[in-house]
Formats: sequence, structure tokens, C-alpha cells
Amino acid sequence: MKRVLVTGANGFIGRHCLPMLLERGFEVHAVTHSRYAAVDLPDVHWNVTDLLDSRQVSSLFEDVRPTHLLHLAWYTVPNTYWTSLENLRWLQAGIDVMRAFKAHGGERVVFAGTCAEYDWQFGYCSEQLTPLAPATLYGVCKNALYQVLRSFSEQEDMSMAWGRIFFLYGPYEHTARLVPSVINSLLDGQPVQCTHGNQIRDFSHVADVASAFVAMLDGSVQGAVNIASGRAIRLKEVIGQIAEYFQRPDLIHLDSIPAPDNEAPLLLADISRLSREVHWFPAYNLASGLEMTIDWWKRRKKHGPENKLPGM
Repeated sequence: MKRVLVTGANGFIGRHCLPMLLERGFEVHAVTHSRYAAVDLPDVHWNVTDLLDSRQVSSLFEDVRPTHLLHLAWYTVPNTYWTSLENLRWLQAGIDVMRAFKAHGGERVVFAGTCAEYDWQFGYCSEQLTPLAPATLYGVCKNALYQVLRSFSEQEDMSMAWGRIFFLYGPYEHTARLVPSVINSLLDGQPVQCTHGNQIRDFSHVADVASAFVAMLDGSVQGAVNIASGRAIRLKEVIGQIAEYFQRPDLIHLDSIPAPDNEAPLLLADISRLSREVHWFPAYNLASGLEMTIDWWKRRKKHGPENKLPGM
């Protein structure tokens, strides 16, 4: 029996992973900080645990004894997570989770990393070529955990993969992020103040990102793997597609606010490992992904908050 423990299970990515893991025959155990935050999904075993408490972490793994671990939990409050000292606490939590997993018989682990581990002056990010030189505390802590996990897994003969996430959007995203902020402004008929929008990024629908993590967990790929679309698009094109859906391009005001200082003009992922070694390909293109996301926000605005997965 493949028994998986998922941290961050009620988060943006985690909640989309749960049904996919069930479909692959995993016995799914999910971690939440509060029973009230648990996603309403049959056959998922929920565990209320504070992952920042090492004693609770040890007890959790002793009780569940998972064969697989998908560790997604981290501090991700928009606009603050880049520099927050909470990153230090989650670095330590990741180490505690890793040690407890191995101590109780764990076999394969996949952790969530970030494109912020790379040196962004290179623009094109390859796992094998692009230097790791994070410029923020968030990126530094993620990269530090990757280095520890890689060394630990080699020493302890544990199967390990690390998924570096790029830019994503979709249902349940925080309203302060780009895509939902534009969608909700247009739903309310409000103007959208934007930078020049020429920044080139690599966007993926969150369900695609979740399916990539699940495929990695259920596979044998080792080490760091970029999780992205591999397609470049300017931010103003993303915003423009949303505005076109609402037929309100007049509400989009490009170059009305300054872009952040020293912002990277290009961030694009090399997804060769993801396609060739994980045999994963996205189900959504930007048009279909944005349409599905807009429809979800429209339903949420009409019916109010809920805690079920899309389509349920």
C-alpha cells in the first residue's frame, strides 16, 4: 500500500493534489493546522498538526508512518513572504519533517521548491546550467532546505525529488495576486492599475502544477525539476486576455504604476526534465486556464466562500 502524507494539503496547490493522489491508488493522509480548514473530500484522512512544533511532527509521522511524503507547506502570505523571518521557521520545519519521515520508514519524498532559488539575471532557468543564487530570504531558505535534503537523501539512501515552482494561477489563489486581483476588479467594474506589463514570465494553471507534483511523487525522478509551462508570455498579455473575456479593455491602465526596482525582465523555465523524465505535459493552455479560473471566481462571488474542490 502506498501511503502518502501531504503537508499544505488545504493550500493553493495541495487541495488540487488530493483527488489526483486518490486516483493513483494512494492512501491519502493530509495535514492541516485546523480541522475547520480541511477540504471536504471523501477518503482523505485529516491530521491536525502544527508543523512548526517538532514534537507534534514526530508524533504525526509515528502515527501515520507514510511510505511517501509530499511536502508543500510553507509561509506564503503575499508581499511579505519574500523577506519574512517566518522563512527561517519553515526551513527548520522542513528539516524536522524530513528527519521524522525517514525515521519512521519513509521511502520517497517530494518537496516544493521555487524559481526564486535561481540567479534571475540569467532569465532562462535550467536545473543543470543556471546558477543558484537567491536574492531574497525566501529563496535562500528554500535553497538551503534543498541542499540539506539532497545531501541527507544521498547519505540515507532515500528517494527524493524537488519541484521548483514558477508562476501559477487558478482557483483558490490569494486575492492579492495578479490574476485574481485583475479578475475581481473587472467583476466589480473597477479600473486596474498596472505597471508597463512587459515583464516576461512562465505561467501554469495550479491544477497542472498539482498534477506534475503527483506524477513526480509516483515516479522515480531524482533531484531538482522545474515545474512550469515552458512558455513565455508578457504580463500585459495575461492581463489583456482577462480583459478581453470581460470585454473591458478600457479598464486596464498599463504603465500607471511603477514596476518594482531591479525586477527581472525575463523568467522562463527549461522543462526538459519534466517532460522527458517525468513524462508530464500540461492539460491547460493559458486561454483555457484563464477561462476556467474566471468562471470559478464568478461562481465564488455569486455563492460565497466554500471549501470544496472545483467541480464538486
